[in-house]
Amino acid sequence: AAAADASSGRVAGEFALQDLAAIIVMVMIGVVTVSYLIGSIPFGVVITRAAGAGDVRAIGSGNIGATNVLRTGRRDLAIATLVLDAGKGAFCFLMAKAILGGDLIPALAGGAAFLGHLFPAWLRFKGGKGVATFFGLVLAAAWPLGLIAALVWLAMAAAFRFSSLASLTAATVTPVIALTPLGMLGLPAPWALVGMLAFCGVLIWIRHAENIGRLLKGTESRLGQKAG
Repeated sequence: AAAADASSGRVAGEFALQDLAAIIVMVMIGVVTVSYLIGSIPFGVVITRAAGAGDVRAIGSGNIGATNVLRTGRRDLAIATLVLDAGKGAFCFLMAKAILGGDLIPALAGGAAFLGHLFPAWLRFKGGKGVATFFGLVLAAAWPLGLIAALVWLAMAAAFRFSSLASLTAATVTPVIALTPLGMLGLPAPWALVGMLAFCGVLIWIRHAENIGRLLKGTESRLGQKAG
């Protein structure tokens, strides 16, 4: 009888562990899915339409991000777009961190939000270039690293007046800096975060293919230049 009770206890324990594992997996999938859907919210489109500035996709580069919103001549709308696009990336990372902890799931949630911005379900998967969302993720995950990335962007933008060049530079150097052993800044960053940043950086380069072509030809629009 004692052996039977012990065996029953082991079986019950195994089922309990399996149930717990299944719940954790479902929560993980749910967090990543919700992050993608939040990342898909096209704030640039929503804000410009609500403000009567038209469809941002019909002006300038056709991009839904803050730089193109600025070409409407409405700096306030561009700032709002920048903050909200960055905020959705930060929110998704911090949400996953609060619910599940660790490094991997928050990195996956952040990556899902980033993919949502690039390929939004609400716009037939035709989205932005992800720079603001990238910065939101970095600031939420490791704010000193985020500040360094922002300084790199500002320095390049001030020097050359090309948002695309500043973005490409920041996306390139951020994963590299994340690997640097700077203990006072909390670096190097966890490998899951570094991998997510490198993944985002590669996609930012891919999404800027047309910008790179225009930079090489000398026809790229400068910061603050209104669509003609």
